[in-house]
Amino acid sequence: MPRTPEQWLEATRTPEKPKGILKLFLGYAPGVGKTYSMLSEAIRRAKRGEDVTIGVVETHGRRGIAELAPMLETVPRRKIDYKGTLFEEMDVEAIVARKPQVALVDELAHTNIPGSKHRKRYEDVLEILDAKIDVLSTVNIQHIESIAPIVRAITGVPVRETVPDWLLKVSQETVMVDLTPEALQARMQRGDVYGQEKVEQALRNFFRRGNLIALRELALRQVAEQVDRSLESYMEEKDIQGTWAVKERIVVCISGNPKAQYLVARAARMARRMDADLYALHIDLDETSEEAEKTLAANLQFAESLGAKPVRLKGEDFADTASEFVREKHITQIIFGRSAVEGIRKLLYLNTINRFLRDTPGVDVHIVTQEPD
Repeated sequence: MPRTPEQWLEATRTPEKPKGILKLFLGYAPGVGKTYSMLSEAIRRAKRGEDVTIGVVETHGRRGIAELAPMLETVPRRKIDYKGTLFEEMDVEAIVARKPQVALVDELAHTNIPGSKHRKRYEDVLEILDAKIDVLSTVNIQHIESIAPIVRAITGVPVRETVPDWLLKVSQETVMVDLTPEALQARMQRGDVYGQEKVEQALRNFFRRGNLIALRELALRQVAEQVDRSLESYMEEKDIQGTWAVKERIVVCISGNPKAQYLVARAARMARRMDADLYALHIDLDETSEEAEKTLAANLQFAESLGAKPVRLKGEDFADTASEFVREKHITQIIFGRSAVEGIRKLLYLNTINRFLRDTPGVDVHIVTQEPD
């Protein structure tokens, strides 16, 4: 029985469980060089003595790919008759029976012809990985399920073939194959991507410079998120409690006070300037009134509309709960609000801040003064 997405994600977190390693070559558009890079790495591995075979590589008439592919063994494709026409698809069973160390599987988002063992090529890849065979594969940013609608809105081109987002978490390594939009357009004009008869139309539509800039930004952000997750996993694995300020992460502490939206707006501006992750944190210490509950809900919704991740926690002590959250999320900066209070309320407030600072070294603290009620 095939594994569920949850089982595959769990397998990636369990190093002692033997399985193949998936490496993805990610691009932001056709023609940036994903397949060429994949083949180049495979040839280097073969020269080092690894047993490498091609499961499927699509040349699309591109000379560089056509020159490299014959340098590696190819597992013959399976022929499938569909409605009187003969199609060729990757032969998963033949690859598993051949049992190479590494298999190359191009175009991860491809939909197989009816009659194939699996509906989608990425499902073929999961079976190969399950057979303890490493896989090198390629995918474009527009084929990631959650990003496809964004790409359609940018380019006006519908994306019909996608892979689920969780599959990128199965990948132990993702390499972005990058090329500037200007270089890609020059490659297009030379006829290195499509035939000359298609070049002008492509450059006026999908390959417009603005489209390519936006798609490249999406791909860069996707890779940055995966690097960030890898760093988090490493820090958890090594039990690193401190904060490595590789990327700024800001948390703003909010309450059921309407003035908290000022803090959120201030925090959002800081986060934008630093390209930082932003959290809006509320800690429930006591029961809140119905009025305060409504205001709090509005504050959290406002924070989300400004790009923050709303978080609501229960705790017996504000300083302890906030410290735990900061350590867990590797926060680099925290923002507290303060009304111009006096007397015992001011002492309690300062005591809470001091205990937080004592228990949470390595985080910058901003105290934003608000006007009194």
